Amino acid sequence: MKAEIITVGSELLQGQTIDTHSMFLSQELLNLGVTVNFHSSVRDDQEQLLALLDLASKRSDFIFLCGGLGPTLDDLTKETLATYLNVTLVQDEETTKRLESIFEGASNLLTQNNYKQTFVFPDGVIFQNQNGTAPGLAVTKHRQTYICLPGPPAELRPMFETSVKPFLLELMPDVHAIVSHPLSFFGIGESMLEDRIQDVVKKSTNSIVAPYAKEYGVTLRLTAKGKTVSEAQRMVAPIRKLILERVGEYCYSERDESLEEVVSTKLRQLNKSLAVVESCTGGLLAHLITSVPGSSQSFKGGSISYTNESKAMLIDEGIVERYGAISMQTAEALAEQTQRKFKTHFALSTTGVAGPNESENKPVGLIYIGLAEKGKPTRVYQIKLKGSRRRIQLLTAKYALFILQQRLKKGETIT
Repeated sequence: MKAEIITVGSELLQGQTIDTHSMFLSQELLNLGVTVNFHSSVRDDQEQLLALLDLASKRSDFIFLCGGLGPTLDDLTKETLATYLNVTLVQDEETTKRLESIFEGASNLLTQNNYKQTFVFPDGVIFQNQNGTAPGLAVTKHRQTYICLPGPPAELRPMFETSVKPFLLELMPDVHAIVSHPLSFFGIGESMLEDRIQDVVKKSTNSIVAPYAKEYGVTLRLTAKGKTVSEAQRMVAPIRKLILERVGEYCYSERDESLEEVVSTKLRQLNKSLAVVESCTGGLLAHLITSVPGSSQSFKGGSISYTNESKAMLIDEGIVERYGAISMQTAEALAEQTQRKFKTHFALSTTGVAGPNESENKPVGLIYIGLAEKGKPTRVYQIKLKGSRRRIQLLTAKYALFILQQRLKKGETIT
């Protein structure tokens, strides 16, 4: 089965919005055994969308249209598709009642243009939106299936998982069981990862090994199809084993979790606590940790020690004067003092040059991360990063989490 993805919205072509839908849907469709051959973006223009639909219908079985389902005049995706298919949209009673119930008691009034979202294809399928007002839609004509999805990622992704994926599986009776197993890596680039496992990938004739580079890491998705789930799992198992034998030290999750989720969960499981002190990351590390629900069970707090004066309030000012704020000694002292002050099992410190200019005659991207653990020697890690200020700050925070995750993973905390 062949598919293509069309994202609709002038903001995409003006550089105001990044298209993340094509990446997400391509990954999900690959796991279903559907090949995506084309990605396209089009303005909120009916004539341009009609031309693209005509092209897509000649080369694809599944055509996904993302965005343009809202209440405003420039939301014209389903209306344009109806024109192309020569069908008349009809108002759906259940969708109308659901829309009215959403606005009932709300401070925002239900304006007349909102009812535009209640019109659907007469012989189509409706995917109710649990996170917004515009439902998703599907219609099949001339052997092509068109699937319209809302633009906001927080609406599109859960809708695909709960409604669209089961719908697609019903249309593909030859697909018996699909197993998709993610392996998330940090501290190793996509090219190096591929080089280390290249022969493994080539040997995996019954499985698909697909890498996905993220801003701060790489995820390998191992996918296999079989007559049963057990059969598909047996296909994935030896590939997983070989990959982890090669690069397992860089793998932090097999559940599509973020580093902060992995660390927070492991700390709770071990009944361990954490505090942080940040310089170059400016609170980003604490933000990542506290973004995880339940993190208060293990995260006790921290501080932002951004200037030399503020560092001298925490540690012996002679350390900063002698070695500099950006040094192994300062990172070590900050981590140790924070661990003692908060009375935690662990403390992380970050200090370095995020850019865009050098500091203390030290280059942009030079970072020191301290890890103090109660009753054990403090370790300081030096890393060198490249990129924008924002990227260096994010990677520093992620590296700090990865360093702690590695300590927890090795079980060094269990006594």
